[in-house]
Amino acid sequence: MDQLNLIAWQGRTENGVGGVSEQRAAQIHATLGNPTERAPRKGEFLPPLWHWMAFPPVAPMEELGADGHPMLGDFLPPVNLKRRMWAGGSLRFRAPIRVGDTLQKTSIVREIVEKELASGPMVLVTIDHQIYSPAGLAIEERQDIAYLQIPDSYQPPKKRPLPIAPVFWHAMAMPPTLLFRYSALTFNAHRIHYDTDYTRETEHYPGLVVHGPLQATLLMQAACAHKGRVPDDFHFRGVHPMFAQTDLEIVATEEDGALALFTGQDGYQGMQATAIWEDTQ
Repeated sequence: MDQLNLIAWQGRTENGVGGVSEQRAAQIHATLGNPTERAPRKGEFLPPLWHWMAFPPVAPMEELGADGHPMLGDFLPPVNLKRRMWAGGSLRFRAPIRVGDTLQKTSIVREIVEKELASGPMVLVTIDHQIYSPAGLAIEERQDIAYLQIPDSYQPPKKRPLPIAPVFWHAMAMPPTLLFRYSALTFNAHRIHYDTDYTRETEHYPGLVVHGPLQATLLMQAACAHKGRVPDDFHFRGVHPMFAQTDLEIVATEEDGALALFTGQDGYQGMQATAIWEDTQ
């Protein structure tokens, strides 16, 4: 894709209306929630990052690509690289969102950057989202989407060890049913999360891939449980793919009231995140 076309997509905007109903909140809770607690009901606070289920894509079947993603070229640029992943992002929480709220979202393509890595070309697309609830601006979010070539065989990035002296550590099973449910909740048809044959034979991963936003949500839940409240800022990035059928480790270290959080498998990092509370009470 040439630079002229890349520049043409910068600044594109998209608006959406959505929300999380009480029924959808119950479905999310049944998948991700604490089984000793009940699901949030209409009018109650929506847990952080559950807004990712509020604006599901609505591309018809004929507009899905071979990987299950909606085909590019409308809001997102038609990058000619076949591997697509949510590489990271950051969020700032401004006002509460409640179950049943009608939410407004404005999205803009902020930046498109071409890079040449040792493994080949990469295009990084950065999108800014603003989410409004009836209480006003609720969330400011940056989303980084990476596009890469699909290699001829699995070529994992360099492994990074998990911290050896965490303030907490626990493990969570990653059955295919969890990945399937999360795909359903987000209306994400990317086949690497549920189609083992496609995952191994086409994208050359060794097994079903755990969603990046699912990992981020689990880290957010761990951060909230540890501190007892939602952070003001949260940012995350994936550094190594994580796979189904192996327990996901959730680890954190703490310094000056901020948490450095990690997912991992077999002692190595999958996602890095930082949760920051401006008031250190």
